[in-house]
Amino acid sequence: MKFRTEHDAMGDVRVPADKYWGSQTERSLNNFRIGPAASMPGEIIYAFAVVKKAAASVNKDLEVLAPDKAELISMVCEEILEKKLDDQFPLVIWQTGSGTQTNMNINEVIANRGHVLNGGKLTDERKFLSPVDDVNKSQSSNDTFPTALHIAVYGMTASKTLPGLKKLRDELQKKAEEFSDVVKLGRTHFMDATPVTLGQEFSAYVQQLENGIDAVEHALKKVSLLALGGTAVGTGLNAPEKFDELVALRIAEFTGYPFATAPNKFEALAGNDAIVELSGAFKRIAVSLMKIGNDIRMLSSGPRGGIGEIIIPANEPGSSIMPGKVNPTQAEALTMVAAQVMGNDVTIGIAGSNGQFELNVFRPVVAVNILQSAGLLGDASFSFAEHCIAGVQANLARIEAHLNHSLMLVTSLNPHIGYYKSAEIAMKAYNENTTLKDAAMALGYVTEKEFDEWVDPSKMV
Repeated sequence: MKFRTEHDAMGDVRVPADKYWGSQTERSLNNFRIGPAASMPGEIIYAFAVVKKAAASVNKDLEVLAPDKAELISMVCEEILEKKLDDQFPLVIWQTGSGTQTNMNINEVIANRGHVLNGGKLTDERKFLSPVDDVNKSQSSNDTFPTALHIAVYGMTASKTLPGLKKLRDELQKKAEEFSDVVKLGRTHFMDATPVTLGQEFSAYVQQLENGIDAVEHALKKVSLLALGGTAVGTGLNAPEKFDELVALRIAEFTGYPFATAPNKFEALAGNDAIVELSGAFKRIAVSLMKIGNDIRMLSSGPRGGIGEIIIPANEPGSSIMPGKVNPTQAEALTMVAAQVMGNDVTIGIAGSNGQFELNVFRPVVAVNILQSAGLLGDASFSFAEHCIAGVQANLARIEAHLNHSLMLVTSLNPHIGYYKSAEIAMKAYNENTTLKDAAMALGYVTEKEFDEWVDPSKMV
């Protein structure tokens, strides 16, 4: 491998000759050999490209950056966004908690690539663009990383998480309507309870997702507020007047999302509360998905030895040894995702609580966990909707058999003969393995006509 020598405030560093990164990226590669290479999420890198492009544009407008330099920076940022330079960002998550090395990795790649686009060579002693004086002008790692984090998370949530959740909600709503007249046995404590319709059961899932979607959309309002312009500690030192407002407007223009400058940059740098709130909304949804996935798995259990009240699509063979077995694989995938999102929320909560004084220094680990949660929730919800819920059928024969054998239908007799006589009927039927009607007639508490009129499952839902 051939190398070139790069310089920084600490001295000379040998860098692979064909790479656009510089000395600080190379130092990070050598100092943080933790975990897999290039583990910083690509969404963060692309969000940084938006940050640098917007900052260069505003710096040019405020006449603190030459137009030709701003143009070069913008050109390289476009290349990054087109994923042409993905191999130039090799750093891991486990680095400085401010994300300084990733900010400098971006700065160095933009400066060196811009220099080459301007006709220079990577080996030139003096380069047209400076990573710190030009690409990082009016910025600090302390405000660029949280800004890139918010841009990446907002974009992922808006483009993947919410569409996936809404797809699943809509498929569940279709089933709630389709099954609205299917009266079935209700269950509480895993035991028989009074009847519900299968549609009512599914309507609960719809409402859970609707509530979760509302929570996510509410949290996104805080995520849309950007730290950029706070520079090192929130004071805005070395940034020109109005830079924060103008750069937020430019980012909103570039992304199409309603970003605005954070009203208090000290809070924006020192805390991660907006991301913690969003992660909490994700956890809420994960809890709902765990419940929904488990319900579907249990309702479809069998096909002969379980509840078996619904039939799920047979997407693939379920066993390498048992022929003909079909398993609830989509529900299993969904519930594993739910477990992962709940775990990610614990990490994000701990990380968010560690914003000492003017800076939170857990941002890279927050980034990877919140982006993973956002992506997984969107993908898993879409998959579950398309490959499971859309194909769910009601097993009417099994539903009717369970319903007609339920002892809890006796509850409808309470208003007519009282709780204790009704309980006596239920216990007699259970102990003697007879029907409720036979037990009620034997005890003489109701007539056959009264029983048929009062114990009607369709009237109990």
